[in-house]
Amino acid sequence: MKRWLWLGLGLSGLVACGGEPDPIDVVLPQACPGTTDLSLPGTTGLSVPGTASSALRAQEPPDGVIITFKPKVTASARAATADFAALVEREGGTVKRRFPNLHKVSARLSPEALEKLRQNPDVLAVEPNRRVYASRLPTLPPVVSWQGAFNTQGSVGEYTDGLKLVQAPQVWDANNDGILDVTAPTGEGVKVCVIDSGWDSKHPELKAAYVGGKDFVDNDDDPSDQSADALGIVTVGGGHGTHVAATIVAQLGSGGRVVAGQEPNGVVGVAPGASLLVARVLDVKGGGSTDDVIEAVQWCQAQGARIASMSLGAEKPSVSEKDAFDAVWNDGKGLLSIAASGNDGTQGIAFPAAYPKTVMAVGAVDSQGEYASFSQFGPELSVVGPGVDVLSATVLGAASQSSLEAGAKPMSSSPLAFTAQGSYTGRLVNCGLGADRAACGNAATCDGFVAYVDRGDYLFEEKARNVIEAGARAVIIGNNEPEDGDGQFTLGTASSHWVPTVSVSLVSGAALKKLEGQMVTVNIDGVDYQRESGTSMATPHVTGVAALVFSARPDLSAAHVRAVLEKTAQDDVLTPGFDEKYGHGVVQAQRAVMLARALPPGGGPLPLP
Repeated sequence: MKRWLWLGLGLSGLVACGGEPDPIDVVLPQACPGTTDLSLPGTTGLSVPGTASSALRAQEPPDGVIITFKPKVTASARAATADFAALVEREGGTVKRRFPNLHKVSARLSPEALEKLRQNPDVLAVEPNRRVYASRLPTLPPVVSWQGAFNTQGSVGEYTDGLKLVQAPQVWDANNDGILDVTAPTGEGVKVCVIDSGWDSKHPELKAAYVGGKDFVDNDDDPSDQSADALGIVTVGGGHGTHVAATIVAQLGSGGRVVAGQEPNGVVGVAPGASLLVARVLDVKGGGSTDDVIEAVQWCQAQGARIASMSLGAEKPSVSEKDAFDAVWNDGKGLLSIAASGNDGTQGIAFPAAYPKTVMAVGAVDSQGEYASFSQFGPELSVVGPGVDVLSATVLGAASQSSLEAGAKPMSSSPLAFTAQGSYTGRLVNCGLGADRAACGNAATCDGFVAYVDRGDYLFEEKARNVIEAGARAVIIGNNEPEDGDGQFTLGTASSHWVPTVSVSLVSGAALKKLEGQMVTVNIDGVDYQRESGTSMATPHVTGVAALVFSARPDLSAAHVRAVLEKTAQDDVLTPGFDEKYGHGVVQAQRAVMLARALPPGGGPLPLP
């Protein structure tokens, strides 16, 4: 039973002073108990046009500033930085990070103190410590730094479409028997540093590869994809870093829980023999700060990494960030940095990917090698990799598989991202577009029901919020695009108020509407793998191929490996030669390794002939 709430002036306001009637009052049922504190969750990460995501990136203010000061001839870089940091603190600022080799510090200051500091003749530049974002739950134990034995045997069913597109199995499993070839380069001996949201230390695909990590968000040595607040309440992130890391180093024969019908061993990475370093710079909402990226890339190089992989970015450049990448690149003799081009589908590549020469910018293609509409492009683009519907690992149990039974018959469905897990059986109620709490009509009760909602006009999280407040214990979204099938939708972000939510095809939606009033069961189970799209997913494919080349030729420099990847990339047929959407083409592991092995000691002169 429900009570109804009148929104308007009431009976006394039916006629205004001028005699004109007021607009018709809006009548809505009151929200069911326990749902009134449900507000539209904040959105995080980067939206991916074309994937029916309704999430939008929330721009956050800079985290203070980054200050560049004059180096002192009479003091070491470390001592000079300490002196300048002390000056900042005397002005009332709080120093967050110090970068002695770059003559910089990051700090938080009041506007007055900052203006005074700008007048100091030792200050060369001040810029915002801008935010960066990812280009896309149980408490985990502390991470232990160790490296287990690599698995060398699994199943060819672990070879994903993306893996095949970049030729990785042809490098280390030439006879396609699911066993790593004994003398083949697998990434062994190469440290790859994933600068992202951290990882899940319990995931079986990653444990053997892990050799060390650092958390620049929480400032500790545990880079798990999670954070605890002052009350000790732990929030687990969305698994972005785990997905990226597994695309590079996932192990053969090390599967977790998979969707029914999927390969039970899970997936294998492009370079399953590589060692994994994890640098956490993105928080559980998918955002981070420039100074953390700078600190992280320096840490990666200090740990002996040959490659830094970054599926993150910002719209605008940072002089301090560019200085850092120039330094670790070291004229091509240092660290190979690889970063996502961005997901806005526009011309103009995100940063750090767009820094010329020192960072490889990676765009995305689908499993057929066709340009992905969301992939940002421009003259800085280096190569492209698989970035559409990429299957990889995620935080244990964080992904979902769905089942739907209506009219005693199973029906195909897809879980929405961030859906709650669990099972509910109830009467099916047609709630139209789910525009408000009244959309479900008198059939909606706080005793519970399954809400059917058509796609269109409103964000999926708005629809879900409205029907949940009307009493829905499960939600079915009917797609309105016939070519999309069940669809791949999202509720925007995690919320404790969500209920099991799935989407169905246009045809299935029409069939469900005819079953209104009948009993329907919606079931969501947790699994350890999920499909994601974005240049975030393309970047680790390229990183993995680079690791294979370094593994085959450890004497090559970063500049040589980059040149090899670009030289051997598979060009697209529509626009031969370099172009802004494909760069040099899709990375090709077998061709890259073959060329690398043919180079003279040290790689010889650049550019390659």
